[in-house]
Amino acid sequence: MNMKNFALIFLFVIYSLHCSFAQMSNADVLFTVDNEPVYVDEFKRVYKKNLDLVKDETQKDIDNYLELFINYKLKLKEAHLLGLHETSKYKKEFASYRRQLAKNYLTDIEVTEALINEAYDRTVNEIRASHILIRVPENAPTKDTIAAYNKLLKARNEILAGEDFEVVARRYSEDPTAQENGGDLGFFGGFGMVYDFEDAAYNTAVGDVSNPFRTKFGFHIVKKTDMRKSSGKLSVAHIMIANKKEEDSLKQDPEDRINDIHKKLMQGETFETLAKQFSEDKASAKKGGLLNKFGKGQLSSSAFEDAAFGLKEKGDISQPINSDFGWHIIKLIDKHPVASFEEMKSQLESRIKRGSRSKIITSAFKNKLKEKYDLKINKESVDYFNSILNENFYERSWEIPKDLDSLGTLTRLGKNTLTYGDFAKYLLRSQRKSNSKKPFMDLVRDMQDEFLGDQVLRYYEDNLEEENEEFKIIVEEYRDGLLLFDLMESEVWNAAKKDSVGLQEYFAKNSDNYILPTRIIATVASSNNENVIKKVGKYFEKGWDEDKIKKAVNKKGKLDVIFTTGTMERGHQALPNDVEFKKGVSPVYKHNDGFVVVKVDGIEESRTQSFEEAKGKLNGDFQAQVEIDWLSSLRDKFQVSINSGALQRVKNEINNE
Repeated sequence: MNMKNFALIFLFVIYSLHCSFAQMSNADVLFTVDNEPVYVDEFKRVYKKNLDLVKDETQKDIDNYLELFINYKLKLKEAHLLGLHETSKYKKEFASYRRQLAKNYLTDIEVTEALINEAYDRTVNEIRASHILIRVPENAPTKDTIAAYNKLLKARNEILAGEDFEVVARRYSEDPTAQENGGDLGFFGGFGMVYDFEDAAYNTAVGDVSNPFRTKFGFHIVKKTDMRKSSGKLSVAHIMIANKKEEDSLKQDPEDRINDIHKKLMQGETFETLAKQFSEDKASAKKGGLLNKFGKGQLSSSAFEDAAFGLKEKGDISQPINSDFGWHIIKLIDKHPVASFEEMKSQLESRIKRGSRSKIITSAFKNKLKEKYDLKINKESVDYFNSILNENFYERSWEIPKDLDSLGTLTRLGKNTLTYGDFAKYLLRSQRKSNSKKPFMDLVRDMQDEFLGDQVLRYYEDNLEEENEEFKIIVEEYRDGLLLFDLMESEVWNAAKKDSVGLQEYFAKNSDNYILPTRIIATVASSNNENVIKKVGKYFEKGWDEDKIKKAVNKKGKLDVIFTTGTMERGHQALPNDVEFKKGVSPVYKHNDGFVVVKVDGIEESRTQSFEEAKGKLNGDFQAQVEIDWLSSLRDKFQVSINSGALQRVKNEINNE
């Protein structure tokens, strides 16, 4: 967290920077600042909100809190008077924060919750499926899209007529792996495939073949072949000897070599050491064979997965097993069962908002906003734009006709009017994207839908303060907090840093506040064993140093005594409260559930700190004084008038709650 964010949080806690949303007409005025009213409702809301946040009990006193609140209002008054809210720096930072915050409010909560629940269910329940893919680009011409669809439909009909899915997959599928696996994708769960594919597979019954559906790769059909509860994930380490190639210089057969390594394991040699020495999976070998955790269906080897999931207890080691990659010995490090819904909810929500599912949420939210604002499209607009589009659009060279009636109304959106010209500019920008050729009438309708979705979302975001009370409060808090930070920085923090003369004068007047107490230069020996400490005391008396004592006391690798050495004042953690500050070796004291003996080598008498020694605390004290003096000047500058009757009513209401 940067310093500015930390300071803002601090200011929020101390001042609770709320603005008032009370109804001005009938709310009680608690006080005024230069005749500008501050209302009872605002103060009560602020006070109650921060009651549990403040640690200083004096701030819970209503009168004391009122003083803080008045100070806050005075500072804001000064900030506006100085025009800090008009600076480009302030506006830029506030706009950036508002954009970030608004993202949390531009979402469909119901759809998001449904997708989270769906994702968890698909994490808990894995499916196995096979598919046939006919590739077609997303921007393919209509005739190519229809041809791909019909080809896949033919393949599906052959399967429904009784032909084996694997045979048909090898004949038709354009997935490069189909010739080897007959379209079998193994087991997978939520987020294991692109969402469109995942959704179609999960919504197909076991044993059934889906209708053709489209993803970014092309058209698919899918057959769900099995479903099971998720086995969770495993952490394993492995030692691998790769399958032998003709150019390999090693003469030993991979199976013989893995068996030799397995024998060494059985003789008690450590798995991690042997992995580092012999494993030919270079990436994991240097980590003792450790692999990233995985679930069933995530690796490209069912033999490896089956062997790994067959291990029962942590530390179990498999017999040598063979995969397409070579020979392996696997050690089970840990099992990771599927977490509960509550444990996974935030993680799932984050993945949903980062992935393709986010488009579903955004689309649903846009549709709700379209209904909310009751958009009524000028029906003539579709025919008009259909008439002015031409093939240049797909060549990305279309231009807006010069005689376009830009004042023609497309629709009204709240306080705004969207014109033909606005939509024409959107079309002009959109032609730069890849567009699949389609009839212009369909294109216009689709593009209008996209355009209105974008516009309605932007309008809602621009007017969020009017649409959402919670957002309005948070934004106002930050707006005032940011303003207050800039004001404090310029009037207090930076002023105190730059005023070296004032700092020196403050130190001269308040030097009595910077007194060093009497301190000892000492070594404290601590142990839980009283006899050990008694021995250490005798060694201190003989003049032995710390290292010599350690060698005499801490034997056979056992640590019986710890030393603390330095300059200490009374109250230091290592010192007993009643230890005598005089040179020499102290008696043994019982202290902090143990025993200590103190060797005092010197005494530093109490004295006034030098300017440099006091500078850390001095800067803070001087800054606090600058703020006190500044606030006093603000009290003189702005007239504050408190409504005593309203204040008493506030006290009665709060005390009776």
